[in-house]
Amino acid sequence: MIVTGGGTGIGRATARAFADRQDRVLVVGRSESTLTETAQGHPNIHALPVDITEPGAAETIVGTALSAFGRIDVVVNNASIALPAPLEKTDTAAAGELLDVNLCAPISLTRCALDALTKTRGTVVNLSSAGSLGRRAWPNFSLYGASKVALDFLTRTWAVELAPRGIRVVSIAPGVIETGMGIRMGSSSEEYAQFLEWMKTVTPLGRVGQPEEIAWWVLQVAEPEAGFATGAVLAVDGGASIV
Repeated sequence: MIVTGGGTGIGRATARAFADRQDRVLVVGRSESTLTETAQGHPNIHALPVDITEPGAAETIVGTALSAFGRIDVVVNNASIALPAPLEKTDTAAAGELLDVNLCAPISLTRCALDALTKTRGTVVNLSSAGSLGRRAWPNFSLYGASKVALDFLTRTWAVELAPRGIRVVSIAPGVIETGMGIRMGSSSEEYAQFLEWMKTVTPLGRVGQPEEIAWWVLQVAEPEAGFATGAVLAVDGGASIV
């Protein structure tokens, strides 16, 4: 298994969930310290500190996984960044950075892993966002939302293109998950807590999600029993995207 963005949040929970069922997992991220925390207590999690946007990163990731495990069954394209800003305050450099992480890196990694995934009839799981589903607008998050819409389109198209290889491709679209991402985007702890409380009021289930809940869904769609599902975009958001 390969899980990008494995140092925090959903990526960390997913890597540990796979490891708990005795799968061997390569977690990828920029920070060696957070990857080490992810792997702590899980000897079958291998950490690879690497910037997924750097030239040759995809080849390094796939090569490391094959050297360590001999095979690749699942690629989880989880790593992403958000740079909230209205259009007039969005510059080209910021747009390029976001698209490199959220869109170009998953393209490169998945393409590089194709031969290995063909041998195992593997699964690609793309982490999208319920906030970009349907006809909703998302002020200040136009770049982030656009990258996730594009990732969902890739999911559907790759599902058709890769079906002859036996490779399935599925998107999980989380709603608001309590990962601390708001703080990493620049909010104070108080502002982030207020946002989470507000989300509870506009979510039918009356709460926000936890990383482990999304990890559970990633595991389910990667199971052999889910073998008839491909090209699907599954919203896991407490119903927030349907109200």
